[in-house]
Amino acid sequence: MFRSTERGSFLLAFAGLIFQLVLTDSVCAQSFPNVGRSATSAEIAAWDIDVRPDFKGLPKGSGTVSKGQQVWDDKCASCHGSFGESNEVFTPIVGGTSKEDVKTGRVESLANNKQPQRTTLMKVPTISTLWDYINRAMPWTAPKSLTVEEVYAVTAYILFMGEILPEDFTLSDSNIAEVQKLMPNRNGMTTDHGLRDVGGRPDVQSTACMKDCTKQLQIHSSLPDIARSAHGNLQQQNRHFGAVRGADTLRPALAQPVGDGSRRELVVATATQKAAAAQPDSAALAKQYGCLACHGVTNKIVGPAFVDIAARYQSQANALQLLTERVRKGASGNWGSAPMPAQTQLPETEVAVILQWVLAGAR
Repeated sequence: MFRSTERGSFLLAFAGLIFQLVLTDSVCAQSFPNVGRSATSAEIAAWDIDVRPDFKGLPKGSGTVSKGQQVWDDKCASCHGSFGESNEVFTPIVGGTSKEDVKTGRVESLANNKQPQRTTLMKVPTISTLWDYINRAMPWTAPKSLTVEEVYAVTAYILFMGEILPEDFTLSDSNIAEVQKLMPNRNGMTTDHGLRDVGGRPDVQSTACMKDCTKQLQIHSSLPDIARSAHGNLQQQNRHFGAVRGADTLRPALAQPVGDGSRRELVVATATQKAAAAQPDSAALAKQYGCLACHGVTNKIVGPAFVDIAARYQSQANALQLLTERVRKGASGNWGSAPMPAQTQLPETEVAVILQWVLAGAR
């Protein structure tokens, strides 16, 4: 992690590199007429939105905690929870800090590990990072759509939920530097580690063993039987594009490595297993294509629960055709403000399998 002064030096060097690239662009434009053009001032300004820890680049403005609560409830709570505590879609933002941490600038639960999960307010040392990320990336369905006032307000509301700011506070460009002095982990930055400097203190320690080495090495991958299905079917937890990697951990493994031992293959021991493997598993497809990241079977996450979808549409004759079109092209406004992106990567046949399962009650 960088301290403010070091990050400033880095940004100055980076700015120098950009200046050289702009000069190169100008030379190229002269050498190759009618090929490209120099970026306009407005185009550069549209990208130049970063806010540094010394608040260089921070726009003038302000926002109240009460305004931030309105914006949060409308645009943030569906993913982050009403109090920033949600762990269903993203990790929690609020929690794990104390009033003593605000005084010292060091989060005690980072050292004693009493907090089961590290939250944003536990880790982030600079309020500029929080403001900048909200401004450029939130909400995830419409990044850069918040006004300056809304960004100030949401930042203030997050700090209020973390018991850092009072309920009647107004965060602004004129007082944000004072608020920085209240960040719970403001003194938690360090550059004394191997990630920053090859001569720095390493994060891990070990002793290299260079004796009694195996002369012939055979590489393969396996899991102990007791842990094989501990996390479900690993094969279905790969990305839905590219080559499929990983074994079907709901089936038995081979007793011996296949071929040269570089990988293990699936084994289907009986004809019944082979027949079952040929049929698509609707729930598995829903998980494979990421449907369960936004929809619970019986509970709402970002989108509605599958059982609620079934209750609304299963009596409609054209339900399958209607929902297929919405999945493929995207839709909004049917279940709230969060839109559903178009799922063009799903094969139509598998969309039909998933939706038939949903309309049947997602059993």
